Amino acid sequence: MRLRSCFLGLLALFVAGKCSYSPEPDQQRTLPPGWVSLGRVDSEEELSLTFALRQQNVGRLSELVQAVSDPGSPRYVGGLHRFPPTSSLRQRPEPQTSGTAGLHFGVTPSVIRQRYNLTAQDVGSGTTNNSQACAQFLEQYFHDSDLAEFMRLFGGNFAHQASVARVVGQQGRGRAGIEASLDVEYLMSAGANISTWVYSSPGRHESQEPFLEWLLVLSNESALPHVHTVSYGDDEDSLSSAYIQRVNTEFMKAAARGLTLLFASGDSGAGCWFVSGRYQFRPSFPASSPYVTTVGGTSFQNPFRVTNEIVDYISGGGFSNVFPQPSYQEEAVAQFLSSSPHLPPSSYFNASGRAYPDVAALSDGYWVVSNSVPIPWVSGTSASTPVFGGLLSLINEHRILSGRPPLGFLNPRLYKQRGAGLFDVTRGCHESCLNEEVQGQGFCSGPGWDPVTGWGTPNFPALLKTLINP
Repeated sequence: MRLRSCFLGLLALFVAGKCSYSPEPDQQRTLPPGWVSLGRVDSEEELSLTFALRQQNVGRLSELVQAVSDPGSPRYVGGLHRFPPTSSLRQRPEPQTSGTAGLHFGVTPSVIRQRYNLTAQDVGSGTTNNSQACAQFLEQYFHDSDLAEFMRLFGGNFAHQASVARVVGQQGRGRAGIEASLDVEYLMSAGANISTWVYSSPGRHESQEPFLEWLLVLSNESALPHVHTVSYGDDEDSLSSAYIQRVNTEFMKAAARGLTLLFASGDSGAGCWFVSGRYQFRPSFPASSPYVTTVGGTSFQNPFRVTNEIVDYISGGGFSNVFPQPSYQEEAVAQFLSSSPHLPPSSYFNASGRAYPDVAALSDGYWVVSNSVPIPWVSGTSASTPVFGGLLSLINEHRILSGRPPLGFLNPRLYKQRGAGLFDVTRGCHESCLNEEVQGQGFCSGPGWDPVTGWGTPNFPALLKTLINP
């Protein structure tokens, strides 16, 4: 859209022939430090506008999400959903591990499968309508040729697909981005042989990810992949409360529809900012939404062997300053707060806010192919998120083949089952403010749930056994 008069926000108000604009109530009215006014925007500048209508009956929507996501509710699964198709997929006994650790020189699909106890048979059957997706923002694109080369190099010991089934949106023709390459390659190798879509939204919202634009695309589609992974996020305080709440309403709608949305917890530990004369931890959104499953990060205890996992110090986690703590996690959070010997001062975080992450996976030292080049030691919760999402897609495969619906919004079940089927990560802390009071340390992991690695990392056969039944 070309505007030949001054830009006035969503609706233009002309007062005495002059422009009038009021920012949203929680947004700053003065320039933040480091910003400089460059004058009026050029009249030929192209601007992209998103008009988001105010939603009604949000409270009833929240009640519906709780009803369809709580295993104890009569509205969870119930009735005949479909007749199971014929397949060779079978649930199998949990493998017995000898405790030996294999040497490796970076995380690859075979390392993921070894650590999380997947066999060559743990792949999609190709006989169901099961599908998964990842979303790309900020002009990040993948190349089909990179995906094919990645699977040639690292996908030799399990059945897989070497091309994306569908791209929704604009796929750029420039250089591939490491972020986009990582997301696609590890979603398709963890959720092996499952149809995969990529949602590409190249635009921006206030110079950041256009989450609402992507969610409105989902809302307008009747047939969607069951699992969506997103490796992007912003500081909660960098977005207006109106925008955050509007995006969160779309997350509720997705949960009510039975979609599983996974978001990376971020790579800044507890985060840090100096506001109102004191230091505070800085939560991330959408990781802090109560209607998504948030994935933290871990590292191998021995960086070059497939061993037990410890906290990856960059793993994002903490407590929301926007969203209150949902009922499904109250008991787990209370247990952590009452038992952790390494809690930061209470002034640094909102103990009554939505706590995250919910789960975790390896996030350190990945191999990625981007622009035809194998690249080692790529790290971040951008890696752990598609890995966990791919494993949930494999579990959906078993559920669909047995006539059950997909998992849907996972959190109420995850907390009710107290992390069953996951490796508990109990060692390590993540980073935070580098001041004298906390000295760079945020929260530390411990037994059970913690705001660093959630309930832990997947032990696939045990997690399958836990989640296969209604």
